[in-house]
Amino acid sequence: MAITSAQKAAMREVLQAILNFTQGGRYKRHLSDIFLDLPNKEDFEDYYRIIPHPRCLNDVKKKIDKDEYKECTDAYGDLNLVFLNALYYNEDGSQVHSDATRLKMILDTEWNNRSVLPTPRASLPPESAQRTHQKPEKRSKPPAPPPASAPAPTLPKAPATPVPAPAPTPAAAIQTPAPALTVQPPVAGPSTAPPASTHVASPQQARGSSPDQEGDGEAEDGEENLNGREEEARDGESESIIRQLEKGLPRWEGFGDQGWMDDVPNERLVEIVHAVKSYKDVVGNRYSEALDALPEETKIPDIPYSAQLSLRLIESKARAGSYPSSRAFDEEMSQLFLKARRTYEPTTEPYTRVLLLQRLYHQLTFPPPSAPISTPIPPSPSNFASIRAGGGPGAAEPATAFRVSTKDREIVEELWFKGMNFRLGDWVHVANPDDPGRPIVAQVFRCFVSEDPKSKGQPGISVCWYYRPEQTWHPAHRQFWQNEVFKTGHFADHTLPDIIEKIACQFTARHIRGRPRPPYWYPGEPLYVCDSRYNDRERVFVKIKNWNSCVPEEVRKSDGFMPIYPFERIVYPRRFASPFLQPPAPGSLGGGGQAPGPGGLGDPIERAEGEKIEGGGTGRKRSKKASASASATDTYGPSKGLYVGGPLPGQQPQLPVPAPMLQQVQVQQQRSHTPQVQQQQQQAAPRAGDDRSIVGAAGGWGVLGTNASASKLPPETAKLFDRDPETNEVLWFASPPVDVARVPPPRYSLAYLHHLAMKRKAVGAGSDSTDVDAGGDEVNKRARVGAPQRTTDAINALYADIFGDK
Repeated sequence: MAITSAQKAAMREVLQAILNFTQGGRYKRHLSDIFLDLPNKEDFEDYYRIIPHPRCLNDVKKKIDKDEYKECTDAYGDLNLVFLNALYYNEDGSQVHSDATRLKMILDTEWNNRSVLPTPRASLPPESAQRTHQKPEKRSKPPAPPPASAPAPTLPKAPATPVPAPAPTPAAAIQTPAPALTVQPPVAGPSTAPPASTHVASPQQARGSSPDQEGDGEAEDGEENLNGREEEARDGESESIIRQLEKGLPRWEGFGDQGWMDDVPNERLVEIVHAVKSYKDVVGNRYSEALDALPEETKIPDIPYSAQLSLRLIESKARAGSYPSSRAFDEEMSQLFLKARRTYEPTTEPYTRVLLLQRLYHQLTFPPPSAPISTPIPPSPSNFASIRAGGGPGAAEPATAFRVSTKDREIVEELWFKGMNFRLGDWVHVANPDDPGRPIVAQVFRCFVSEDPKSKGQPGISVCWYYRPEQTWHPAHRQFWQNEVFKTGHFADHTLPDIIEKIACQFTARHIRGRPRPPYWYPGEPLYVCDSRYNDRERVFVKIKNWNSCVPEEVRKSDGFMPIYPFERIVYPRRFASPFLQPPAPGSLGGGGQAPGPGGLGDPIERAEGEKIEGGGTGRKRSKKASASASATDTYGPSKGLYVGGPLPGQQPQLPVPAPMLQQVQVQQQRSHTPQVQQQQQQAAPRAGDDRSIVGAAGGWGVLGTNASASKLPPETAKLFDRDPETNEVLWFASPPVDVARVPPPRYSLAYLHHLAMKRKAVGAGSDSTDVDAGGDEVNKRARVGAPQRTTDAINALYADIFGDK
C-alpha cells in the first residue's frame, strides 16, 4: 500500500523531533548535529569498511520529501540504522555512543506514539553491522521470556567464538544498552492503540462489558471460542509477519470477460465521459478534480496493470474514436476508478468524490439509456444509490427488512458486473446513500433477477448489512479492532450499479491466524474483521460464538468456505478507541476527521420485558413510565444532528449540530403553536445529557409525527458555519438573531430621592423610622417606644433599692 499523506506527515514529525532534541545547560546543543551527514571517506576510511550500510539524517529527509519510500517501515529502518551504526562504530561510554542511544530512544518513542504509523520490528535489521558481523550482544539483564502461547522471536545466533571486526576497528565489541535495542511502548491515550508490550487481560475487559453471549451452538471445527482467553501482546514483529505472508499470496489477475456495457456508438462514450467530468454539486464543486489529480503513471502495488491512465487520456481516446469496442472503454474507466480507490485514503474528500462518480458512471452505463444524457446532471438526494436518502446504516428507519425476500424474483447462482462475478457468501462494498465516503459493508445472501412488472429482468443482490463503529452507539470506554465491523439483522436489496467493489470479512478466530485464500480475497483489497453482532434497537453488542450462524445456510453447509493462509503464529489486530474520540485526521469530511455518525456515545437502551424487538435481542425489565418517556428519544440522540427550521417558544436559538450528519427538518407551522404542543415543549426543556437537537427540543419524533420532513445539507454548506471548540459540532442558528430592546427597570426620580432624604433628616439621624411619607408633625408627635428592660437590669435595680449603694 502506498504511504498516505497522514503517514508522511507523521514521519516528518518524528524526524523533526529528533532534529530538535537538545541537551545541556546554558549552552544547549542539538544531539543530531553529528548524524546529519555521513563521515568523510578520507578521514574515516575504516568506517566504510566496518559499516555495511551507512545512513544519515539528511539523506532520510530527502527521501521522505521525494516520496522514495514505498513503506513507512523502510523509513524507520533507515533512521534506526543511523543510530545502530553509530552504536557499533563508537566505543561504549563515548559522547557519540551516548547521543546515539538517546536519539534512538526518541525515535522509538515518537514513532510508536503515532497510531497511523505501523509497528516496527523489535529485532535488529539484517542491514545493521550488528547482524552483518554477528557480534554478541551485552545486556545489563537477561530479556524476559516470551509468552508461552507464542514462539520466541527469531534472533541471530552468536557464534561460539567472536568474529573479529576488520582492522582497524575503533570498537572491539558492541555494547548496546537494553533501552536502545527495544521498542518503547506508545503512551496510552484515547486515540492510540494499546502498546505492543502491554499484556491485555481479556476481550471483555478491554472492549467493555457485553450481555450474555448468543447460544449459537458449538464453534467451528478448529476455531475455539476466544471469549475469556487472555490475548497475547502484539509485539514488534507482528507487522513483518503479516507483510511477509501477504507478499507471497497470489495477486489478482484483473477483471473478467463478462458484465460489461453493451456496444454503443462512439458519440455515446463521449457523452458519458463528459457527464462524469462535468458533474458538480449544489455549490459548484467539480468532483472530477479528484480524478484529474491522479498521476498518469500507475505504480500502485497489487494492481495488475501499469499502463498510463487518466481521465484526460480516456476522454482524448473517446473523442478520437480509438476504442475498438465499448467494453474497452468500460474496462479502462473501471481501472481508473480502481486506481483512484487505491490512491486515496478511505473517508477522505477525494475518496468520497471518486465513489460518487463511480456510482454515477454505473448508472449511465447500466443499462445503456437510449436518450441523450442531459448535462449538467443534477445532484441526487440519495447520491445515486438505489436506497432512499436517510435509509442507510445507523438511520432511524433504515431501508431494510429483517429477512431475505424471495417474492417476485428468480434466484440465480451468480451475477456478473463490470468484470466481477458475485456469488452467495461474497462480501461487497455497496453505495451508501447518506455517506458515500463510507460504503456499506455487506454480505451477499441472494443473487436474483427481478420478475416484478415494474423492474422485470433487472438483476440485483440481497445482502446483510454490517455496521462500522461510527454507525453504532457504544460506551466511550469501548475499544474496537482495526477495520472491525458488526453483523446486524438488516437485509436490503441492491441493484448491480450499487456495487463498488469486492471485499472480504473474517471472523476473529480466523483473522488472527491468517489471511483468506483466493478468490475470497487478494492483497490490496479491503479486509474487515467481525467479532460481534450489533442490535441497533437496544444498542448492545453480542459476541458471536459461531461464525456459521452468520453466513447463508447454503454456504455454511459447504466444506472449506473461506480457507486461510496461516501466519507463523497468532497475530492480533490493533485496538483503537472510539472513532468519536479520535483526533482530527487531515482530509476527512466533516468535523475535521471526527467520525460523523450516525452513531454516537451512549449506554444501551433497556426495553420492557417481553417487548418485541425486530432483528433479535433480549428485553429487560423497566417501568412503563420510563419506557414511555424514552420512546421519543430512543432512536435519536445528540449526534444524530437533526434540527428544525425556526426557533420554538422558550428554547435556545443556538444548537450544536454534528457536521457530517446535518439534517434539515421542516415542520409545518399549523401544529407548532397549539397549547398541547407548547406544553410538551416546556416539559421537554433540555437538561444536562439530554438530546439538545431541535427535534428533542420539540418533543421528539413522537410529537412531530408526519409533519416533519428531512433532507440532507451538503457538506460544502456545513463548512460555512462555526464549530463548537469542545465538541467540534456545527453551531446552527435556526433563525436570525432577534434584536429586542431591553426595558430598564423602574427608577426613582431625583425629586423623590431628595424628599426621602429630607424626611429622614427631620426624623433624626438615630431614628430607624421608615414612615418617611407622612407629615413632619405627625412623625414628631408619635410616641417613642423604648427597648424592653432586660432581666439583669431589673435585678440590679432591685438590689440597689434594698441594699443601697453598699
